[in-house]
Parts: sequence; C-alpha cells; structure tokens
Amino acid sequence: MRRPSLDIPQGKRTLKYRFLEILPGAVSYGGVILLFILSFFSPFAGAIYLLLIISITLVKAVAVAYRTYGGYKAVDMAERVDWVKRCEDLENPHEAYERLRNTHRESYNFSEHVRNLKAISSDPDANKNYIRPSDIYHAVIMVAYNEGIETMQPSIEAVRDTDFPNDRIIFVLGYEERGGEQIEKNAKYLKNLFKDTFKDFIIVKHPDGIKGEITGKGPNLCCAARELSKYIVRKRIDREKVMITSIDSDNQMHKKYLDSVAYEFCARNQKTRQRRSYQPVCLFMNNIWDAAAPMRVIAMSNSFFNIIQTMRPHMLWNFASHSQPLAALEDMNYWSKRTIVEDGHQYWRSYFYFKGDYDTVPIRVPIYQDAVIDETVPATLKAQFVQLRRWAYGASDVAYVGNMLFRKNREVPFWKTFVKFMKLFYSHITRSMIAPIVAVGGWVPMLMNMSTRKMVAFNLPMVVSVVQTIAVVGALMTVVVSLKILPKRPAKYGKSKSLAMVAQWVFSPIVAICYSSASAYVAQTKLMLGHYMEKFDVTNKVVKK
Repeated sequence: MRRPSLDIPQGKRTLKYRFLEILPGAVSYGGVILLFILSFFSPFAGAIYLLLIISITLVKAVAVAYRTYGGYKAVDMAERVDWVKRCEDLENPHEAYERLRNTHRESYNFSEHVRNLKAISSDPDANKNYIRPSDIYHAVIMVAYNEGIETMQPSIEAVRDTDFPNDRIIFVLGYEERGGEQIEKNAKYLKNLFKDTFKDFIIVKHPDGIKGEITGKGPNLCCAARELSKYIVRKRIDREKVMITSIDSDNQMHKKYLDSVAYEFCARNQKTRQRRSYQPVCLFMNNIWDAAAPMRVIAMSNSFFNIIQTMRPHMLWNFASHSQPLAALEDMNYWSKRTIVEDGHQYWRSYFYFKGDYDTVPIRVPIYQDAVIDETVPATLKAQFVQLRRWAYGASDVAYVGNMLFRKNREVPFWKTFVKFMKLFYSHITRSMIAPIVAVGGWVPMLMNMSTRKMVAFNLPMVVSVVQTIAVVGALMTVVVSLKILPKRPAKYGKSKSLAMVAQWVFSPIVAICYSSASAYVAQTKLMLGHYMEKFDVTNKVVKK
C-alpha cells in the first residue's frame, strides 16, 4: 500500500481538506456570535455560556501561573547543571553508575541521570549501538534573508562560546539569493571571519524562484541541509552521529545548550533517539530592554508560553529553533517547503513519518531571541502584528493533521492522534475567541435583551469583574517571574526602566485583543477564504544603538 504523502497539497484542495481549513475560523467566529444569539433569545442562557468560558479561563490562568513558576525553576536548575560532566559520565556509563548509584542530589533530573546510566549499563547491545557524546557532531544551520552583520555575528559567537568543542561543530549559513548582493557579501565576510573557529564554516546560497517552493524559511533550510549532507558524505562522518540545530539569525544559544542536547540524544536507545526532536526554551530576551512596552509584553508572554510548554511534554511541539538528528531529517526529506510555519509543522511531518512513534524532548536550556524592534514605532507595531499573524497561521496544520487522521490508509494510532488533533484545534480557536469574549462579553446578555430584566444578566458584569480580578492575582506570578528572567539592565537605562517593566503589564488586555486575538482571526480568515499565506514575511532585525 502506498504511503500517504507528507507534503501539504498545492492548488485545489479536496472537499474534506477545505472543510478542515474552514473549521478553525468558523468555530472561532461562531463562538463569539453564539454569545450574541443566546443573549438575544435568553439572557440567562447567554450568561451561563459566558460564565462557562470565564470559568475555563480562570482555571487556565491559575494553571499558567503555577506552570510558569515551575517552568522557571526548571530552567534555572537546568542552567546550573554541569552538562559537560554529565556527558563525561555517559562516556563510561558503567563506571559512572557504580560511582553514583547510592548518591542523592537535588540538582536538575539527577535521579533520571542515574537511571539513564543504569539502563545503558544493563543494555546487552550497548557496545554495538551505543553512541557516546564524544562521537557527536553538532551542525548548526542559521538561515538569513537580508540581516546585517550586527545581527548575525553575535549569534555565531554564541555558538562559538558554547561548552561543546568547536572542532565538532559544523556551522552552516544558508542565505537567500533574493536577499541581494549585501547578504552574499555578509555571508562571505562571516565565513572568512570564522573559517578557523569551527570544524568547518559552510555558506549556501538558496536560489530564488524554484518551482514547488513557497517564499519562506523552509526551502532555505532544506537547501542548506542538503549541502550539509553532501559534506558529511565527503568527510566520511557517520550521519547517525550528527545533530542539526536550526536557528534564525538573531538566535543566541546558551553556552550549555549543545552539551544538553548531546546528553539527551545519547541517553536514549538507538531507535528512540532518531525518533525524537529536541526543543529548547525560546526566550525573547536579547533586546528586551530596548523594545517598546507593548512589544515587551508580547515577547515576555511568548517566553512564558514556551517555558510552560516544557512542563507539558504532551503539548510540546517544535517552535522556532530546535534540534533533530540528521539521519531522521534525511529520511523524511528534511523540512516542508510548502508552509511558512515550517517549525511547528515539522512536528506533524515527523509524527506521521514515524507512524506516531515520535515525541519532542524538552531541553530546558534556553536559546535567546530578539523582541520585535523596527526603525520606527509604527513600523514596529506593524512588524509585530505580521509576526504573530505568521505564527497564528499554524492553524493550517489543523487541516493537515485532520486529513492524515481521517483517512482509510491511516498509519497512526487513531485515538492517540485524535487527542493530539483536538488539542491542536482547541489551542487555535481559544487563541482567537477567548480574549474578546472575556474582555467585553459581560455586557452582552444585558445589552442584547433590554426588555428582560434577568438578575443574572444584569449582575453578570460585576461577576465577570470579580473573576477577572482573581485572574489578575494569578497573573501577578507571571510579573514576578518576568523580573527574574530579565537579563541585567543595561547601564544606559536608569532604575525607572525597571519600574516600567512592571507597569508595562497594563497593556496586557490591549495586546491580547489587538495582537494575539486579531492576528489569529486574520490568519484563520485567510484559511477560510483559501487565501493561502505562501510568503514568509521576514521580521526586520533592527539593532538599537
């Protein structure tokens, strides 16, 4: 039986696929419209519907506060671990296990580390299949469009400054032909600057206008990875021992990140390690002190979301930077070249390629990224919305996953995949419809039926206000955590800037509606209408002097 294609369809979709593309937007709009319809015919029914949504939101707010703090503690502990030493333990797991078996420590995942050593030591095939951290090569692929040296060079230096040996790091810079002459000059300059830093520094130009490719990051990644594969063959490096980490030009990895990935990769058995991707905590903190207040709120909120996801491995999907074995990438033909959300989509491609035997391993050592800053305030506001709209276009995966799930020649377990499908669907509709309902929904039952003086409807605004107050108390936890994860305040800013970092959260309701919700509605509307987003709108990378 022929395997289903992993590619997103191009051109005309089937009726089933179109239905699934329309579904997120239809439910998101319908959820808001339903409040008005219920309130018109029965303020009581409208009030009950609203209270149900408010209650769910309150529970989520409490859970978010709890997981944000727990996630922050986990990240903090993971950063303190001596990952070089743990990798050294994996070099001789039997000796390390005998030394540590009766030891108890409070450090991050120490008991799991001991269990890993025991499992490897007791594996009869360990000598044949075992890969040691010293066998690993890290290939870091950085993709660029038209970014400047001031953006790219610090990201490369961050890779250079990791604890992992530079002579086992292969750096690949993939740049776009459509970026013009300057990006090519920048790539050659950086190659010359770092030519003796890593095992090798490879630059790859991705040609423009290739048939079947969208204008986006995915095709550039694939082009760079193919050249890397050719390099690996020429150098006679075992592809099973190569890990690829994809980063954007503004991504600066923590110095312990590569060792942490090498450890998690080697700690798994031969089959499992190739069927996993390794997801860092992406924190938008590089330039957080320079960003405008609304952009800081968005950057920190997204950072919190990424921290929270590491505490929910069942909901952890690829986002932005991530690591995956070269062998697995080659087998599945790398990333998708037909979507602007190639990072999140890569989770689903991998999941269906491996017939459901695939997971994402949380790496709680961060990779730092930029908050959005453009040349002017209006340009920054627009750029931020465009970035969120691109992320929200991940709703296109609802149709992709549903189409792979609801078919006769399905190759994945139905109920396991159905639960994942519903979680994906739920995450996108709540992103769009919840914020406006919570913000103004309390007045709808009363305003839609002035002639019916139902006590529930007229007391509802007050009830909603109380619930929102409780939610704000929970949100204070995120404010506390935000102050803890902030990088050190630059000398150019006074103490008043620190106070602004607290005061900025008054923008949260505006940001939730005008950015998060609105961008999701725009992306879902485009899907409903068949106006597919097939051009990756690159976020301008401006370094504030």
